[in-house]
Amino acid sequence: MDNKVDINEFLEYMASGKIVEAGSPMSLYFHELSQEAIKITTELNNKYHTPEEIVEIFTKLTGKNVDKNFRLFPPFYTDCGKNITLGKNVFINAGCKFQDQGGITIGDGCLIGHNVIITTLNHMPEPEKRQSLIPKPVKIGKNVWIGASVTIVPGVTIGDNAIIGAGSIVVNDVPANAVAVGTPCKIIKYVDSEVKNV
Repeated sequence: MDNKVDINEFLEYMASGKIVEAGSPMSLYFHELSQEAIKITTELNNKYHTPEEIVEIFTKLTGKNVDKNFRLFPPFYTDCGKNITLGKNVFINAGCKFQDQGGITIGDGCLIGHNVIITTLNHMPEPEKRQSLIPKPVKIGKNVWIGASVTIVPGVTIGDNAIIGAGSIVVNDVPANAVAVGTPCKIIKYVDSEVKNV
């Protein structure tokens, strides 16, 4: 990799899951994207915008076309923005924080509650390498409902129609149609089914 990184190279590298070494050109590009995201989210969060204006701002933030039915209640925070992919008719409530460098995909019809945190990066465990980062994407299927104050850790996939209870910490994949709650998050039942002993 030469010293100049572009957005396509960044997205490809993040999708590979390779380590981002501290001080590398990729790491420096992280910081460039972060500054742009701070600028855009400061504009988003510090004055009123119509729903249509929010769609325009989110299109600029992500660098992708955002569905006209997308709805967001600010404030919203992200330290990148360019690795967020949204389906149609997504709603994100106030106070959410996305760490999206590793990739966040949210399917059609999802509801994201207040103060949800989605993370996609881990630090290296070795103290001498701890400034380096490991990207792992979070993938959320269609029609998922994520309750308020949920935290989703790197590498998690949540299947279509699942429900994540408020305050949960999601550390493992959640299958389609599951209702999962707790810390760590565990399946308690499935949508339209009796509670299971698990």
